[in-house]
Amino acid sequence: MVQVRGLIFMVSTLAVAVLITSWAEAQEFLGPEACQKCHKAEIGVWEQTPHAALFSEFHKNKDARDIVRAVGDRNPKSSETCILCHYTAVIDVSGEPDPVAGPSCESCHGAASEWIEIHNDFGGQGVSAEQETPEHEAQRIDAAAEAGMIWPDMTFDATRNCYSCHGLNNDALDEETATLMLDAGHPINADFEYIEYSQGKVRHRFYPPEISVNQELTAAEKAEWYLVGQAASLVAAKEGLADLSHPDYVAAMETRIARATEALSRVNAGAAVLASPTEANARAFADAIADEDHSAAVSDLLPTQYK
Repeated sequence: MVQVRGLIFMVSTLAVAVLITSWAEAQEFLGPEACQKCHKAEIGVWEQTPHAALFSEFHKNKDARDIVRAVGDRNPKSSETCILCHYTAVIDVSGEPDPVAGPSCESCHGAASEWIEIHNDFGGQGVSAEQETPEHEAQRIDAAAEAGMIWPDMTFDATRNCYSCHGLNNDALDEETATLMLDAGHPINADFEYIEYSQGKVRHRFYPPEISVNQELTAAEKAEWYLVGQAASLVAAKEGLADLSHPDYVAAMETRIARATEALSRVNAGAAVLASPTEANARAFADAIADEDHSAAVSDLLPTQYK
């Protein structure tokens, strides 16, 4: 895939770590305002999404308030459990997470405190993105990734992050807390699938050379991301089942495993992931099918409508 500078709601291993570690250990989130100066088009899309709307709506939802009380908290915006997935939170002066937005740029691209200066350095003071040399761009991309930024072409890590929230596959949730949430009616959405959810309202693919156009994935790209997403779903489901035995959760994860098995069995490279669904094998699978066209193999599995 081509390296790009645009934002997309996805992530890498480092970003997942930000989501699943304690607030005291996490890199700091800066909030969407840190991105909006340079990414106006992307922010404009985000502002119209359910992700953005959560900030003003989620804490008013009766079901959400019932669930937060079940885990011993009073309000979703002050619950570190809810903040894990439903908000973007900065650290306030007392060291506590302070929600400033719904899920936003950093929820998927990683907390920006360690990488934003690298990301914004195009080769020196006063040098614009248009003036950046290819050599510096390559170095900047690698350095930002090492510091925790999730670039859009990190296919496995990007899709895996979605499942940390869309399915209670978050290591910060211990079994007792997750069980309380499920007993109180927290949804799992066994049918969550990456392409269906990423290519609808949240799609923001403003990439060169058509930076003013919110571009759609090609058929080959849809197939690639679908397959990598299924590998991520399989890994997340298997990991989750090792930690949580709630019957509703087990049923949902078994549904996801069956769907992933069907998809991955259609391409030769999927065999290794099916045999041993680890992050390393799934990432190797993503690398193996990068830029390949498997649209014919999975065309009947791809969604035709998007959320």
